[in-house]
Amino acid sequence: MSTTTARTVELDITNVAHGGVFVARHEGRVVFVPDTLPGERVRARIVDENEKRFWRAETLEVLTPSEHRRPHVWAEASVDREPSERAGGAEFGHIELAHQRALKHQVLAEGLERFAGVAPEFTVAAVEGETPDGTRWRTRVSLHVDQHGNIGPYASRSHHVVPVDDLPLATEAVAGAAKLEELPDGTTSIDIVASSTGAVRVLTRTDEVGGGDRRRGGGRGRRGGPKPVRPAADPIRELVGEREFIVDANGFWQVHRQAATTLQQAVSAAIDDARFDPRAANLDLYGGVGLLAAGVGDRFGATTRITTVESDERATEYAGENLSEWVGAQAVTAKVDAFLRSEIATGSRIERSRYATATVVLDPPRSGAGAEIVAMLGELRPASIVYVACDPIALSRDVALLAEQGYELDHLAAYDLFPNTHHLEAVAGFSRTA
Repeated sequence: MSTTTARTVELDITNVAHGGVFVARHEGRVVFVPDTLPGERVRARIVDENEKRFWRAETLEVLTPSEHRRPHVWAEASVDREPSERAGGAEFGHIELAHQRALKHQVLAEGLERFAGVAPEFTVAAVEGETPDGTRWRTRVSLHVDQHGNIGPYASRSHHVVPVDDLPLATEAVAGAAKLEELPDGTTSIDIVASSTGAVRVLTRTDEVGGGDRRRGGGRGRRGGPKPVRPAADPIRELVGEREFIVDANGFWQVHRQAATTLQQAVSAAIDDARFDPRAANLDLYGGVGLLAAGVGDRFGATTRITTVESDERATEYAGENLSEWVGAQAVTAKVDAFLRSEIATGSRIERSRYATATVVLDPPRSGAGAEIVAMLGELRPASIVYVACDPIALSRDVALLAEQGYELDHLAAYDLFPNTHHLEAVAGFSRTA
């Protein structure tokens, strides 16, 4: 049921959708609405009618709240503010933490059923040391600077900078470092990085063309807008357990203070002892600075053969240092598709045979591995694949693609490494059945 006044409507929210938005129906169309919850009735404004199959709206007022609604953990992102002045980046902050995990479970479960036709049992687990409200976990934050000198995150789905008094998802060290009073001329964005050793870096950036917004994409890369000027390499050190990793301050590293440890342990646990061959051509694809490869080496020994493949030259250089104690490890700078294509085209019969008992660790960007990478893995035919996913729908599509190549999903664990957002991380294990 819905009623309309101009383009302001009352909507009944019926479900959660991928991407941190919720679902209603109006005039026969699906409407995606943020800042709400299933079971709520809201007053909303239609803001995008360009798509034939769905519209987008923004919540103006909650008329009937859900029992799972709570005061937003970030005042500047609350539904009490005008939609254009709500800080982006904490789209689940108005939801009780346990219910956030239930919704994330639902999105992943429905994605797996819809795209891959599987229904594995799993939970979305909290990580060790999580706060009761899911705050103070971000060790890396990007803020933007507008032409008036205002510093803050973008509002959701815009490039409007929202000035904020606090960053509740950030660690205390990051939040404290964000209280900046002076910036170099021409600064358009700021990255604040706090390592697990206690060091905090504030990195300012400018656009090559001067001024304007720098649009940041999801996952590991950036897309759109002017190309940002990247500062010179500035390594920091991260601790995972008792092991130290060298990381570029500008490079990729997990943002939750417990994520690196959690994922390293989860990947190692997902490897089946009975299937793992330390002498095989084991791979760590999209390997970064060697975090997951190191976990494999720690579990199976220093002579374990594993090659980490990463397109970022700096990350590969650091991976070589981080993996130097494992005599069987090597770090290769290459795009994953190019590396696999070369292995298929030039590998000798003996080299190709080493893949038959190999384990491949796969940690692709948010868009997933995709059909080409999965097809090449199917041609190499490793015995096992361990897949680290930060997007439930991309994972679900790749589960279906892997099934076509003869790989069965036999392990799935999910972790709430992004509390108060719609994101989650999953580790999936596959074995070759054909």
